[in-house]
Amino acid sequence: MTTNEPTHTSTHPGPSLELADPQLAEAVQDGLVRVEELLRSVVRSSLRFLTETSLHLVQAGGKRFRPLFTLLAAQFGDGIGDDVVRSAAAVELVHLATLYHDDVMDEATMRRGAASANARWDNTIAILTGDFLFSHASRLVADLGTDATRIIAETFTELVTGQMRETIGPEEGDDPVEHYLTVVAEKTGSLIATAGRFGGMYSRAAAEHVTALRAFGELIGTAFQISDDVIDIASPATESGKTPGTDLREGVRTLPMLYVLAGDAPAENRLRELLGGPLTDDALVAEALGRLRESSGMRRARQALGEYADRARAELARLPSCPAREALESLTDYVVDRTR
Repeated sequence: MTTNEPTHTSTHPGPSLELADPQLAEAVQDGLVRVEELLRSVVRSSLRFLTETSLHLVQAGGKRFRPLFTLLAAQFGDGIGDDVVRSAAAVELVHLATLYHDDVMDEATMRRGAASANARWDNTIAILTGDFLFSHASRLVADLGTDATRIIAETFTELVTGQMRETIGPEEGDDPVEHYLTVVAEKTGSLIATAGRFGGMYSRAAAEHVTALRAFGELIGTAFQISDDVIDIASPATESGKTPGTDLREGVRTLPMLYVLAGDAPAENRLRELLGGPLTDDALVAEALGRLRESSGMRRARQALGEYADRARAELARLPSCPAREALESLTDYVVDRTR
């Protein structure tokens, strides 16, 4: 890409990351092509059916935010070499593997506009395919050396711990809000943190810059989830592309709801009553949404989002000024702006 127009590259969970610098845009686009080619080649198996199930989500596309972040992180070092591409592909394979498993646990029927693997085939096929992708991610990482192998193993541990923590819920005496934020950091932030860490490490960036990229990844991952929580309540479907109240209907307690449930303001007694049980009636969902939009929980969730964004910006300030940093700064601004 040599155009002087800003380049928009899709990122998770739905924003456009503006790469206004044409040289950066071209380097990142070339890198993403290399990552895509590697993804499609490594998941091929001597068993044709396994190749088909593995390519199911690879070919469905997705935002590829994690490899994109890896490639941007490499700009703080020597740029996008073979090891950076390999690490970016490994991180995306881990992400894809978790999606196969998530869809089984959530009994999902759709993923990225197509039938989920568990719906198209069955749960066993989806689980085994996820395991197959995990194995290939591990093989790619092994080629990078023992440090990378240890880091990805630690990331696996965080991902599983976060999922288990979410599944069993807060233990007696736990703060539900802190529990929720810990789950998000482990389930979402940890892998994005590893993406940034790998990009810095395998481009030979300075150690302090690798540390900043890792911290930024975890913070921006958590911030994205909080912004999704706010959007599910605040935005009309025509703007968000998502039916408002989806979390309410599915019984998912997001950050604004947890803040309300933790409060004791008499004015919000009715809202706490609504949040205390399943909501399937359209009128009750609409009432709960209306009350949530004006609630203390929404105000506190927006405040938390701003705090995470500020912490993410503080990590970026530790990095050298360059087009990649500007792109990440614009992404951080977007996370907040998308909820307004």
